[in-house]
Amino acid sequence: MESLPVLAFVVVLLVVAATQIFKVLNEYERGVVFTFGRFTGVKGPGLIILIPLVQRMVKVDLRTVVLDVPTQDVISRDNVSVKVNAVVYFRIVDPAKAIIQVANPFEATSQLAQTTLRSVLGQHELDEMLSQRDKLNVHIQHILDQSTDAWGIKVANVEIKQMDLDETMIRAMAKQAEAERTRRAKIIHAEGEKQAAAQLVEAARTLGEDPKALQLRYLQTLADLSSEKATTIVFPLPMDLIRPFLEDRK
Repeated sequence: MESLPVLAFVVVLLVVAATQIFKVLNEYERGVVFTFGRFTGVKGPGLIILIPLVQRMVKVDLRTVVLDVPTQDVISRDNVSVKVNAVVYFRIVDPAKAIIQVANPFEATSQLAQTTLRSVLGQHELDEMLSQRDKLNVHIQHILDQSTDAWGIKVANVEIKQMDLDETMIRAMAKQAEAERTRRAKIIHAEGEKQAAAQLVEAARTLGEDPKALQLRYLQTLADLSSEKATTIVFPLPMDLIRPFLEDRK
């Protein structure tokens, strides 16, 4: 009976030792192994065997991380205040660098994304920020990817989610859009008048080249007027039309 506590202690000791010796890593995980504090390699996935008290392993997740960048106050190049938030998709591609080169890769990427977002958007005017969002996404992604390469991190995509303006700026933009629509309507109307005038000039030139065409036009106009309900019609008769009759009387 006295040997039971000793046996139980030995069993517990073996279980604890086994948990320190044998590690199982999933397909999306890797283990960065240190021997006496020195980096000795990356292992996994599957069963990993470690030497207790000699080797230590740090587990790294290789799956894509979705990072929500907090709302940032951005001043555009034309001095407009905008609140912008974004989302960053990244993953660890080099586990050794992610553990050795940076203390907290997720926090470091988040802080870098915030400063980069303010820096890039601050170089553009408000109209560019609203109309060229895809281009800005690519630009920010390129900068982040280059900066995080030393940390073993690959930034796959950046998406600007929302841009919030104050009420004063929204009203100003609405007035600007209305003025722009009015300007375009006037231009279209003027262009139509110009084309109509050109057609009238061309028609007048054609009628002037052939007197018979002019006479036919007058007769057509007279026929149109005859269909009206007016009782009295004053119709100007060109001299070219009646000159033959006057010459016959002479």
